[in-house]
Amino acid sequence: MQDIRRPDPEALLAETQKAHRGKLKVFLGMAPGVGKTYEMLRQARRRKMDGLDVAIGLVETHGRKETESLLRGLDVLPRRPIEHRGRTLLEFDIDAALARRPELLIVDEYAHTNAPGSRHPKRWQDVEELLAAGIDVWTTLNVQHLESLVDVVLKITGVRQRETVPDGALSRADDIEVVDITPAELRERMAAGKVYVPETARLAADNFFKPENLTALRELALRRAAQTVDDQLNAAMRVKGLEGPWAAGDRILVLVADDGMASALVRQGRRLSDTMKDAPWIVAHIPRGRSEEGQAGMTSRLTDAMKLAEQLGASTVVLNGEDLVASALGYAGQNNVTQIVIGKGRDSRLREMFGMSLAAELLRAARGVAIHVVTEPGEKELRPRRAWLQLARRGWAPHAIGLGYVGVATALAYLLDLQFERADLGMIFLAAILAAAVLHGLAPGMVAALCAFAIYNFLFLSPRYSFAIGSPTDLLTLMVFLAVALATGILAGRSRDRAREAQRRASDLTYLLVATRAFSRAPTKNYAAKALAEQMTAATGARSIVLLPENGELVAVAGTPEELGPGAMAAARWTWERGEPAGHSTGTLPQSNWSFRPLSGVQNRVGVVGVERLTILPGSDQEKLLTALADGGGVAIERADFALHAVEAETLRRSDRFRTALLNSVSHDLRTPLSTVLGASSTLLELGDKLAPAVKQDLLESIREEAERLNHYIRNLLDMTRLEGGGVTLRLEDSDIELVLRAATARLSRRLGEHSISYDFPAELPKVTIDPALLEQAVVNILENAIAYSPENTEISIAAYEDRKKVIISIEDEGKGIPTDELERVFDKFRRLEEPTDRGKGVGLGLSITKGFIEAMGGTIVAASPIHGDKGTRMLIALDKSEADVWKAK
Repeated sequence: MQDIRRPDPEALLAETQKAHRGKLKVFLGMAPGVGKTYEMLRQARRRKMDGLDVAIGLVETHGRKETESLLRGLDVLPRRPIEHRGRTLLEFDIDAALARRPELLIVDEYAHTNAPGSRHPKRWQDVEELLAAGIDVWTTLNVQHLESLVDVVLKITGVRQRETVPDGALSRADDIEVVDITPAELRERMAAGKVYVPETARLAADNFFKPENLTALRELALRRAAQTVDDQLNAAMRVKGLEGPWAAGDRILVLVADDGMASALVRQGRRLSDTMKDAPWIVAHIPRGRSEEGQAGMTSRLTDAMKLAEQLGASTVVLNGEDLVASALGYAGQNNVTQIVIGKGRDSRLREMFGMSLAAELLRAARGVAIHVVTEPGEKELRPRRAWLQLARRGWAPHAIGLGYVGVATALAYLLDLQFERADLGMIFLAAILAAAVLHGLAPGMVAALCAFAIYNFLFLSPRYSFAIGSPTDLLTLMVFLAVALATGILAGRSRDRAREAQRRASDLTYLLVATRAFSRAPTKNYAAKALAEQMTAATGARSIVLLPENGELVAVAGTPEELGPGAMAAARWTWERGEPAGHSTGTLPQSNWSFRPLSGVQNRVGVVGVERLTILPGSDQEKLLTALADGGGVAIERADFALHAVEAETLRRSDRFRTALLNSVSHDLRTPLSTVLGASSTLLELGDKLAPAVKQDLLESIREEAERLNHYIRNLLDMTRLEGGGVTLRLEDSDIELVLRAATARLSRRLGEHSISYDFPAELPKVTIDPALLEQAVVNILENAIAYSPENTEISIAAYEDRKKVIISIEDEGKGIPTDELERVFDKFRRLEEPTDRGKGVGLGLSITKGFIEAMGGTIVAASPIHGDKGTRMLIALDKSEADVWKAK
């Protein structure tokens, strides 16, 4: 069977996405002064001579004349002034670059940190935006600024780099050119003053620019360039479907805790991923079985480490579980992890002896997975003095309460000791220890145990008033106290953690349930936005705001009533336009007090939601909750918008249907009487003297009859137009129903033909509150239908009677009736029954107009058929009695 190599779909997708993206070229060097900027400008001038549109976004010449000379003749964009701490800083103007849109833009110093107030904190983020806009960019970078090499460079040079670039940003470069000279040449350039001024050059040569340091940095630069070339080769082979030697099965899991090693472990995970051909890697945090509330410094470091992991290209996740080892290995097994990276701090010898350290437990329990243990300590935890201060701020209260329990136990034991001999006083102290451990945790329980033993030994054990231990059983008492405190403290801590976790999850479920209910019944998008803002505020405890697009601008429709500042609105617009988070604790406009997330529906982006000053741990349950709320709110807003569009579409559809039916009516129903009038009048004009008087009379009657019919059609169309447009003006008054009904029949006296009318009215009938003209027209429409659809020589009955609050009008005919399945639609516009007995068919608006008039006056109308065996129709109209008659009845 022929082995067909197919292109990798993911590689093809990545290649397609790069089609509309600008090209990035990085001039990489081992250290400052190797000539990166000079070489970049030299090549840029050559490109300009070839006819390419080249512009200088920003170049730092550092006073080097040979570099400044290369800028002559090139279009240099003005810099953007930014005020910071009383100084004016000149930064790269990204908006000017986007407006200029050159074919090639030169932006020096890829790792530069922008001044506060810039759109992005880092220049590499500015470059990413330029590339996304389709602009080719050239830039420079020293290898020590790569994020994953920070710890390695620190060991080599003793200097920690503060300005860094994520490795993922460099990996996306289309071309890397290493600008390389030997360490000796670089030191000669420094000595000649071509890198720094003489005083600074001598100091740098004796520290950072030592020959051994430069050699190591040079090796790092060459290795990183070779790795990028290898990555590009692998990508090209995947696109073309060629078989390569890459390891597709490796997956890395980095376990981090809230300590100083977190960032170092993340960087180690990135380096390990690079050595394994860019293997996918995950950074996970498993909260320990204790509350992490109040540990602001540690939580901040953990958040920074998780953000660093995302910048370096890792996925982040927060796992839950009481057993750290079981949780880690369970997740590794479910996600096909082959490599686990963990850190090993300074565990006590006792923990190592009993195999209680995490590294030892993982090594003992792991099967089929490689464990990488990073033993180098990270940053020091907290200085002892600061640790005691932090303990004093948040930790003395539980210990003091535990000691209070011991004090109460001491007083009680003293009283019992005075009253009884040989009382077992140790049980009283044991109860105090239990209370301290159960209610306040392990540490307060242990402190209470030590204090209780000291007091018990000093006051109640022989020799009294001495800390000397009189017998071995006293040591046993101390061990029992400590064991009880340890066991109950651990169990109570686990129980509290479980209860706290269950309460938190129940709270999250409650938020989601309430939000889902609110979203499901949101009639409008503003209502859905209000529900989302309320639930966001409830879930985070911070102010929230929802902004929706309106006439091309974002408008706050729910949440805080205060107007957002320019910085917050800039972040919100960025999120709306790019579909990416922006604002506080993000990589875009982080100086804003608000963090914004996009609201996306099933098909489109619908708005933006913002939360004030909220820092969330990536991958945490809180982030998942906010994401779920944002997703649900986005779908609800989109659904409400769709519902509004559906109503508008249905209105248009009905309008089109009405227009079509109207045109059909005008073209057919109005043409018939017009043709009759035209024919009869033409005959009279042409043959008037030759026609017999009887014939003339018949023609004149036809003209009158068809003119009346035409007038009837036009009146119905005008009435329906008034109803559709809401132009019916009511003139309500208390009226005699009998007079209105008789006036309606009088209007149709000439059209009755062989039909007869019968009346059935009580001697006294209450008045009704109606518009007499509208009711008369409604009754006329019903009677015209009865005449049209009833055989000759049949009777039409009109009756009226009262019930408690209504007056009922009944109009019956003896026609063939209305089919049962047509009763609900008989009042629809343009609904007509076939084969009326008279010559013309109405336009099908009479009963629809009648229903509209009756309902406008607050009444109701229904049809019943058949009423006489299998034929006949009855129309029932219910109208409100006048208030005077209602009070009279009471």
